[in-house]
Amino acid sequence: MAIGVVMRSTGSRYLVRGEEGSLHECVARGNLRIKGWKSTNPVAVGDQVTFEPQQGAEHPGTITDLHDRRNYLVRRSVNLSHHRHVIAANLDQALLMVTVARPRTSYGFIDRFLVTAETYQVPAVVVVNKIDDLDEQEQEMLLDLVDTYQQAGYRVVMTSALQGRGVDEVKELLAGKTTLVSGHSGVGKSTLINAIDPELDLWTTEISESSSKGQHTTTYAEMFELKLDAPDSFIIDTPGIKGFGLVDLDKEHIGDQFPEMFRLKGDCRFANCLHKGEPGCAVRAAVEQGEVPESRYRSYLDMLEGVDDDSPYRVD
Repeated sequence: MAIGVVMRSTGSRYLVRGEEGSLHECVARGNLRIKGWKSTNPVAVGDQVTFEPQQGAEHPGTITDLHDRRNYLVRRSVNLSHHRHVIAANLDQALLMVTVARPRTSYGFIDRFLVTAETYQVPAVVVVNKIDDLDEQEQEMLLDLVDTYQQAGYRVVMTSALQGRGVDEVKELLAGKTTLVSGHSGVGKSTLINAIDPELDLWTTEISESSSKGQHTTTYAEMFELKLDAPDSFIIDTPGIKGFGLVDLDKEHIGDQFPEMFRLKGDCRFANCLHKGEPGCAVRAAVEQGEVPESRYRSYLDMLEGVDDDSPYRVD
């Protein structure tokens, strides 16, 4: 038996990297499940596993045991609303790549991703790509977006992957860490990864001119080892996602996943304040005074009212 990490998951087949760096095509033992865990994918990229190594091309290895996860990032399954889909596990951080235009990333999508990252204890960074291709109005939108998330307490990095701007700052963020990169199709995830490590040569395509939306170039999550100065630098490229359905969040705890609201929670008159119409609410007062971005508060109210309940794949 050997211990390794899952580098790629394509449904029934997995690519496992052994501790010495060797790669093994594997299948999962049929009874491999986490007890009480309703998930569409029992094994995810980033999982640590015990496996029987591959014996030649015609004899794949077998994953026999799934180790406890340090953390993970999930979204609601598209087809099974009561199940989770594990995007990746054992992460040091997540980079959410967004764009102001072509395609536009909505505040609602960003906020649901960030709330999920907070819930599952995955530090998140917002990366705003394609900053070189904006008109005057879009430049204002960029400044508003950056201000909103910096005010909320998140690190925001601005990049132009095609022009190489901001790439060195992202490299510093990735050094020595396991990082998931997520976002809508067309925001430039694969282009940025190629700029960081050209040897990976991930497949990219142009934005659809008819819809101004991205075309899927990544069809499954896959982890790559980066050739950076720091060892153990890994990045997980993920398929572009349209919507982000929340799971495992009670109404009473949603506000706690907004850092700028959580900081004010103790100043509310009532300990169980939901920050809606209660008297003496410090959060609502902060929104009125411009100390909490109104877009973030609207996203919170949407989540509170269960906007995602009707569709696990809400599109903004």
